[in-house]
Parts: sequence; C-alpha cells; structure tokens
Amino acid sequence: MNPHFKTIRTRIAPSPTGFLHLGTARTALFSWAFARHFGGQFVLRIEDTDVARSTQDSVEQILASMHWLGLEYDEGPIYQMQRLDRYQAVAQQLISAGKAYYCYCSPEELAAMREDQKARGEKTGYDGRWRPAPGKQLPPVPEGVKPVIRFANPEGGEVVWDDLVKGPIRIGNKEIDDLIIVRPDGVPTYNFAVVVDDWDMQISHVFRGDEHVNNTPWQINLFEALGAPLPQFGHVPIILGDDGLKLSKRRGAVSVTAYEEAGYLPEAMLNYLARLGWSHGDDEIFSREQLVAWFDGAHLTKSPAQWDAAKLEWVNGQYIKAADDARLASLVAPRLSRRGLVVPPDAPLAALCALFKDRCSTLEALADWLVMYFGPVQASDEDRAQHLGEAARDALAALAIALKDAEWTPAGISSAMKAVLAQKGLKMPQLAIPLRVLVCGRTQTPAIDQVLALFDRKILMDRLQAP
Repeated sequence: MNPHFKTIRTRIAPSPTGFLHLGTARTALFSWAFARHFGGQFVLRIEDTDVARSTQDSVEQILASMHWLGLEYDEGPIYQMQRLDRYQAVAQQLISAGKAYYCYCSPEELAAMREDQKARGEKTGYDGRWRPAPGKQLPPVPEGVKPVIRFANPEGGEVVWDDLVKGPIRIGNKEIDDLIIVRPDGVPTYNFAVVVDDWDMQISHVFRGDEHVNNTPWQINLFEALGAPLPQFGHVPIILGDDGLKLSKRRGAVSVTAYEEAGYLPEAMLNYLARLGWSHGDDEIFSREQLVAWFDGAHLTKSPAQWDAAKLEWVNGQYIKAADDARLASLVAPRLSRRGLVVPPDAPLAALCALFKDRCSTLEALADWLVMYFGPVQASDEDRAQHLGEAARDALAALAIALKDAEWTPAGISSAMKAVLAQKGLKMPQLAIPLRVLVCGRTQTPAIDQVLALFDRKILMDRLQAP
C-alpha cells in the first residue's frame, strides 16, 4: 500500500472526445474494484481540456456507460474546465519557485528547431532557449505573442518508480524535455492538469493504459516539484483486436453502450473485462462480489490482452442462463417494442424467457425467439414446401379440432397431439415439424408442447387454420 496516504483512493479520468471505449472501461473496472477491495473511494473525473473535440454528448455517453456497468463512483463527475483558476495558481507557484517559466517560441520556431536537430542527428525536443539560468541572456520578449508555461524538468538523474504491473522502471531525465504545462489560452496540458487533479483529489493509486508510461516521468517530476505525495502507478497492457492491432476508439473499437444495445448483460461485460489482463486461478465466471474480494492489484498480466468476441458471447450466455426470468422479461420487453410488437400486459413473458434462455447468448437472440408470440411469422418457402404437404396439413387440421377443447397446458397439448398421431398413424416428427413450421416459422424449437402452451390460444388456432 502507498505509505503517503491514509485511504485508498482511485480514479478514472476519460476524455469526452468520443464514447467510453473498452480499454477505458477495463481501467475503470480495475480502479473501482481495487478501491472497493480496500474499502476506499473511487472518483470520476472528466478530462475536458481538449475544448475543440470535447462534447456534451460524449460526457453523457460516458456517464451512461458507467451507470450501466454498475461502476458507482463516490465523487464526481469533476470537470477540469471548471478548475482553470486552480491550474493557473499552481503554475504561478511553480514559476515563483523557479520550477517553471514562460516560453515565447512560435510554432514555426519550434518546427525549425526540430528540423535542425534532425539534420544534426540529434534527439528532437525543446532546447531550453527560454529556460532561465544564472548568467544566461534570454531572447527579447516578442510583441503580441502569448507565451506558454513550461516546466523546468530536472536536467540530470533518473526517474524511478516500481510499477504495480510492470515492476521497476527507470527513465533518464535527459530523455525528456521541458514540458508545456499551460497553453497560450491558459488551458493546462494533460500532464500538468492530471498531476494537480490527482494531488488535490488525494489519489493514492493510478491504474491506466501502458500508453501513459512515457508520460509518467514528467508527472513524477511535477509531483516532486510541488512537494505533493506521489501516487503508485499501475500501467495495464493494451487490448488487441481480432487483427492483432490495438483496440482504440480511433481504430475498430465499439462503445460500451453498443454492447448494451446488442443485448449483453452488464455483469457479463464486467466479468469478461476483468479477465482481460487479470486472473484469479482458473476462475472464468465470477460475481462482482467475488471480483471485489479477490482484486488486490496482484495478478495483473504484463502482456497485451486479446479481445475475443466469441468468448464474450459465451460468458454472456452463461449469465443469461443463470438470470432471473422476471429480470430477463423486463430487459427483453423494450427490445420487442422496438421491433414494433405489442406485448400484452398479461403475456407470460417471464415463462417465455425461462423456456428459451438456454438457447441464447444475447438478449437480442432471446428477442428473436419471442417475436413469434407477438407478431406474424412466415417460414421459408423451402421449409413450407418440404414440410407442409397434403398429409401434414390434414394432420394439422385434425390437431386444430383436438386443441379446441384441450387443457391449455403442456400436458393437455401433448395429449391432443398424441391422439392425432394415433388417429392418422403418424410418428411425432411427422406432426411436430410441420406444426413448428406453420406456427413458429421454423423447424426447430424447444419441446413443442411447452412452446405451444405459452401461445395465446386464439393466435395459435388462427395459425393452425391458415392456408
């Protein structure tokens, strides 16, 4: 644990420049589970300093995704753009301490600087021309140019930290230059704002994607320059897509809410995300409570995780099979409504879910099955030609008569079917398959007596008598 803090506090800090993607959702999950495991707090921060690309729609999508996943936060959402005065005050504090300075280089000047460095075969970076030093003559301040504020990064030594995932990491200060911490318009840059935020919010542990490893030396140096307690960092590996390339919101990733729309359960998504880069023995299916009990920050893998859509679907299927039928009914009802179907208030929706859920890996697949109860069906021409011949139609007509006064239960329907089989000298498949084609629009279903018993009697009788 972090000796600088009395309480475990973690955070997730998405940028509202698009949807909450799966990598950020996984990081949120790890941060949430870690805080919950140790009885700490979890904070949601919206890093909206990219004013040109940040949108309110993205903010709302992020909040909706967090709510759907059940990642409740103890503080937030906190918006960086509402904290500009605080960043300015800390920047001035650094300037007063000689740890930051104004830089008046124009973009053209910086580009020329990089080109000159490349021509000399040097590492590109800011050359410190506006950095004050004893006896140094600074360039004259140009008129009409708004300066940036740069952090005076230490010029020697190393930045060393023991990463919670990767272990010890060392990066020499000569590898990094003087970071811009405040832009000309007064808006802080990412690396500066995140340090001030984590300091003010007393964040003890930072889990984030390993693309941030290169930002960490600057941030550690800023924490130390401010005399602020240093969080512990854990950089989790990237998630690879099916093509082996990084899954990101700019390349191939799907939003968290898209999985909700596709019929995945939030607990299944949490379970699957947790297993992307973390494990607890061979356990594949586990509850939120088990995750919190087990997630102590250990057993995070160093290698990239591979997104596996088929595995997620399998996990979701396990959760659907185990789900409460009344809950499934409440989740599938709006999906039927979106298809233009009217579900009567007295429809046995929970019983329908119970009958079909073992065959489904998503709520959409479950809705696909239930459509036949609330809307017209039409089997394929091939199935109708193969299974609805004259003999089959004769048997179905006899069944319609037998069902008129039958008890509307699986046993009552089964008894009527057996009577027709005996009367016509047929075997069960010779009646059951045509019956499925005519009533259900398909050749395969669960036990046909159970399927028919859940139909409205009038709808079923109308279909049996259809030409």
